[in-house]
Formats: sequence, C-alpha cells, structure tokens
Amino acid sequence: MLDDLKAIKELDKSGMLDLIYHLPDHCEEAIKIARDSIRGLRFHNIVNVVITGLGGSAIGGDLIRMISQDRSVIPILVNRDYTLPAFVDEKTLVIASSYSGNTEETLASYQEALKRKAKVLVITTGGELKKRALADEVPVITIPHGLPPRAALGYSFFPLLVALEEQGIVPRKHFKIEETIKLLKETRDYLYPEVPETDNPAKLLAKKLHGKLPVIYGVSGVTEIVAVRWKGQLNENAKHPAFFNVFPELNHNEIMGYEGDKDLLSKMEIVILRSPDENDRIRKRIDITKSLIEDVVSGVTEIWPKGESALERMLYHIIFGDYVSAYLAILNQKDPTEIDFINALKDRLKS
Repeated sequence: MLDDLKAIKELDKSGMLDLIYHLPDHCEEAIKIARDSIRGLRFHNIVNVVITGLGGSAIGGDLIRMISQDRSVIPILVNRDYTLPAFVDEKTLVIASSYSGNTEETLASYQEALKRKAKVLVITTGGELKKRALADEVPVITIPHGLPPRAALGYSFFPLLVALEEQGIVPRKHFKIEETIKLLKETRDYLYPEVPETDNPAKLLAKKLHGKLPVIYGVSGVTEIVAVRWKGQLNENAKHPAFFNVFPELNHNEIMGYEGDKDLLSKMEIVILRSPDENDRIRKRIDITKSLIEDVVSGVTEIWPKGESALERMLYHIIFGDYVSAYLAILNQKDPTEIDFINALKDRLKS
C-alpha cells in the first residue's frame, strides 16, 4: 500500500507528506525571517532564558535546550503552563512561542512575564499574542501561518536558535546550519513517497510498527527530545498509541516490565534512536538492554543518524521519524493531518 501513490494522496488529504518534504525549505526561510526580524536586537543583563509554549510550539524549545546544554552560557528552561517559574524577573529573557498566537497558556505566561518586567520576545504567526506584543512594543518574529503546528518545527526551532545566537547565549556558527539544511534535503530524497518500499527505510519501519505498540528510546541529553518528538508524531499523525523513555533512566525502572505478560510484550516494537555522541557507559547499557529484551518483544530497531554535527544528527532523526509517522497513518487508513480529538477537547474547554 505504501507504494500506491494514488491511495496515499486520497488519505493524505491536507498534504502532510508534502509538509514533511519541505522541512528543509521551512528551516531556510525561518532562519532568514528571524535574522531580518531581530538583527541588532540586544537584551542586556540576562541570567537565564525561559521558552514558554505548548505542543508543537514547545518542542522547538526542548530541542534548543537539549542541543545547547553543553554550549549555552546561561540556563535555558522550557515552560508549559499558565504561570512562570518563581525565579523569572527583570534578568530573565522570556521567549513566548505560539504558532497560532492564541494558545491560552502562552498568553497567560506572556502577561505574567510583562508583569515581572522580564525581557520578552515573541515568535508567532499572529493571533492575540502578536496583537498584544505590538501594543506592548515587544519584538516579534512573525512566521508563516497555515501549517499544523507540528509541521512547523522549522519555524519554531530556528528562530529560537537565531535569537540565542544574536544574544550571544550560544556561539554563532557552532551548529553548522548550512550543512544541516543540505543533509535534510538529501535525506528527504530517499524517504519521500515516490521511493519504493524496498529502498525506503521509513516505509519499512512503518510496516514493522503497524499493529504493534511502539516504544521509542532515546538517550538523555543526546536524543531524549527526539524520542519525545517521535512519540508525539506517531500519536498525532498516525493516530497510534506510542510511548517513550530514555537511557539511563529506563534501566532503573522500566526494564523490569520486560519480565511481565509475554502476550503483551510480544506486541511491543522497540525503536532506539542512536548517536555517535553517546558515551561508552550508555553504549554498554544499550547493548545489554537489547540482549535482555530482544527475545520477548516483537522486535528491536536501532536508527543511526547521518551527519557530523549534533544539529545534523538531531534533525536527521526528526525528518526520519516524521516520515515514519505519516506512512504509519496511511497503513492505519488515517489522514495524517486530522486531529479531531484535540479539537473536541478544545471545544469542550471553551464551554
């Protein structure tokens, strides 16, 4: 079925696979927009950064935190709430990120940031957040609208990276952005729908996950947030239950679950997101864990990234996982873009 382009197009009514294909183009545009929007902008006396947002708008912040933790000169925290941490004050840079501009939690935390006299930057397509920011004379990076937030990762991630570089919080040019865009373009060309199943590793993995319970394992500080992204994309795009955990934490608790019900375990398909950046002790833990569980679960798949830098490897994993989730949606006979349950929840919250 995954080689039937007509059937794929009929299910993928809103073109999620096209949006995944254009991720590197979104990244390029986002970088230009951000640099043009805040060139020369300087915030002084910043001692910490809080990125506040939800869902697809927050994952960019999580990725920034993970990838810059060994490079950032000050702490970076991601906030998913109506309120801000107690330490936020006039020496905090609060970046409010909401793709729609109408996320109620982000609007509330934006107002609280102003009340506490924090430095504030906004990333949004418009909505109430942009309206308030313009009225409050808060700088805004305006990104293109019309995408599902989870398909706008390039627009939520790269403006954050540019902003932190502009403020000297992470070193400029450390992340090899041009090389990353090039790798993403090369990767999409062997994962997109026209590449047949026999030569398309994303299609092959989607078939392994179909009818199974995927559990995505990352490595703390290396691929942990990528594992979160994979889990979320399998949920939202494929309408498929999925879970995640990270090494080494899972070795201290979750591993005991593999002594459980054999029928349940036989439905679990494990995906481990690997990286050359793992340290030797983590590598040994992964090898031992595989040897303990591979005979009781449906299967264990390791995904190794391409690329020389942490940014290249991270985004390789992300575009790979996005394709897997969209192909699994097709196998599940689902429209990858539809999110009826989320919309129903929002409607009920309004009443």
